[in-house]
Amino acid sequence: MSGQLLRRLRSVALATALGAATLLPMAGSAHAATKVDNPYAGAGVYVNPEWSANAAAEPGGSAVSNQPTYVWLDRIAAINGSSSSMGLRAHLNSAVTQANAAGKPFVFQVVIYDLPGRDCAALSSNGELGPTEIGRYKTEFIDPIAAILADPAYANLRIVTTIELDSLPNLITNAGGTATATPTCDVMKANGNYVAGVGYALNKLGAISNVYNYIDAGHHGWLGWDSNFGPTASLLYQAANASGSTAANVHGFVVNTANYSTLKEPYFTINDTVGGQSIRGTSKWVDWNRYVDELSYAQAFRAKAVEAGFQSNVGMLIDTSRNGWGGANRPTGPGPQTSGDAYVDGGRLDRRFQTGNWCNQSGAGLGERPTAAPEPGIDAYVWVKPPGESDGASKVIPNDQGKGFDGMCDPTYAGNARNNFQMSGALPDSPLAGTWFSAQFRQLLQNAYPPVGGGTSDTVAPTAPTVLASSSVTASGATLSWTASTDNVGVTGYQIFRNGVQVGTSATTSYTDSGLTASTAYSYTVKARDAAGNVSAASAALSVTTSAGTGDTTAPSVPTGLVASNVTTTGLTLGWAASTDNVGVTGYQVFRNGVQVGTSATTSYADSGLTAATAYSYTVRARDAAGNVSAASAALSVTTLTGGGGGNAGCTATYKVSNDWGSGFNADVTVTNTGTVSINSWKVTWTWGGNQQVTNLWNGSLTQSGTAVAVTNLGYNGTVAAGGSTGFGFGANYSGSNTAPTLSCTATS
Repeated sequence: MSGQLLRRLRSVALATALGAATLLPMAGSAHAATKVDNPYAGAGVYVNPEWSANAAAEPGGSAVSNQPTYVWLDRIAAINGSSSSMGLRAHLNSAVTQANAAGKPFVFQVVIYDLPGRDCAALSSNGELGPTEIGRYKTEFIDPIAAILADPAYANLRIVTTIELDSLPNLITNAGGTATATPTCDVMKANGNYVAGVGYALNKLGAISNVYNYIDAGHHGWLGWDSNFGPTASLLYQAANASGSTAANVHGFVVNTANYSTLKEPYFTINDTVGGQSIRGTSKWVDWNRYVDELSYAQAFRAKAVEAGFQSNVGMLIDTSRNGWGGANRPTGPGPQTSGDAYVDGGRLDRRFQTGNWCNQSGAGLGERPTAAPEPGIDAYVWVKPPGESDGASKVIPNDQGKGFDGMCDPTYAGNARNNFQMSGALPDSPLAGTWFSAQFRQLLQNAYPPVGGGTSDTVAPTAPTVLASSSVTASGATLSWTASTDNVGVTGYQIFRNGVQVGTSATTSYTDSGLTASTAYSYTVKARDAAGNVSAASAALSVTTSAGTGDTTAPSVPTGLVASNVTTTGLTLGWAASTDNVGVTGYQVFRNGVQVGTSATTSYADSGLTAATAYSYTVRARDAAGNVSAASAALSVTTLTGGGGGNAGCTATYKVSNDWGSGFNADVTVTNTGTVSINSWKVTWTWGGNQQVTNLWNGSLTQSGTAVAVTNLGYNGTVAAGGSTGFGFGANYSGSNTAPTLSCTATS
């Protein structure tokens, strides 16, 4: 994991379950509460009576109705409430009542969520304020909230705020010429009102001594890539210092807010390989991300935030309200090692079609219950999104809250560029965002992990594994085996520990450890685990000493006969004669222009992503099990084809309306290369037969004049192999009829 310097170790030694126990009676009217490092440590947390009543009314819901959830202020009217809903002051008064019954510090949690042009990439959570209404945001939203929170009546509460979900991360991924940019996000990036609004909120609320501000920092499936990770930390630091604020007004960050990303993936790590190749490049689910779960992402983001300029004691919150992924479909071990996709998809707990899916996800369950200081650098697991409250409507529902319809909440929607055109995975018949959704709550309860009640129906741990032994010990690895454990229900897998630290899991009674140092002693133990999460005692320790590295110092012979075939404008296939070795060749390293671009377990390698009419120099080296590497092969120079040579270039475009709500619609266009060579660019044109107007487009560049529309590729999706496809999508408005246009497609090779 990158960048984990300055990690904060919390003062609380053991994680403390958060519940509705609370604070000492308040003494005096001044802000008497002393600012602490972790506001959740040793504290009770407010149980929202409105959410609690909804949960308790559901079958089995009373088992979790005492859990603390956030109060959401997502519009100006929510501050004062109504005859049917509690306002901010009513919630705070209720928190004081709960606090005075407790006898320890007490936390009140509130989401601040009403920026101008709010959440510019998700229509279901659009807000009431237009992109330029920063003045109303300040005077009608933030200022009244600050005045209430500063009331001396609430001085002893530890008030935790989550500041403005999603909006700042949208400026990283969905604005400024990115493939998924939307016009609204471009506007918000240009006018600066997201940054100014967050800075203003931090400045006003940070001036209140018992307020702890946490800024939203997305989730690993959104911002975990190198191109997003560092820029997000820098942007949040910019916002923290805007509108008169300073970074000192930020107590920490919250991740996975209202999302479904798994807390911990136990059956694979970002460092795993299949067939000698990293799963980062061979798994479509991982797709070069640096992180596979929220805990690793949160801890790394904390370090990156400190590096960006935030104070070294900032903490992290993780929303675990809906990321449990339990139930009958929960994997119990890693997937098969037949491919990167099979290995990851077979073992991942997160069962979504794609990490970009965010609306009312089918199959999700309640996650870890709110807990203080569960891991280093983590202030708490919290339930920011109250389970059972909808993410958005599955169809158009007229409302006065500014909440639109987003196709990602429609279970029949086939996706867009932001989720790689995967199905939405949403539950059917969902109401407006924030409205109680009984079917969702019941699913979350059924698929809770840990199971509701803590899984107490099975509290018997498996027996400890026995007869731990080693075989195939080399200078850099060893294979372990053991006798199977038994369990009253059934053993689901084993945890392997090296020198007291878990290094892997296995669904069988063997495990191969690698990456060891020659002539070094290691101590191994194994524990068994069952479906309820019970873990056995450790096996007896086994000491294994790797062989001396000098046992094999002979490098393989140099690969010869390097040739190229299947040369196109963007790729080629290399082949060579096998090397020999005194023990055995285990693979080959492939270099392009002196830089390693891949590995192969065979004597061939397909290279791609090249530029037309460009010369490249290739060499290959052989490697054996002891890590000895041969000298490089003779260099081979290969020049890719020039565009337009050697074949026909052509394409077709097909048009499909994915959602139509009477005054607007979403459509997807698939571009298919019908030629015999790869194409480097494409252009789709059509003329509307009515008054349709494209309002936002993704995965392409739009030109629109009257009824004439032209869409060209972006830099990353212009190259399409013969017979291959790519696509783009858009949203549009219309009145009257919505007849599908006839599309034309042209391409160049």
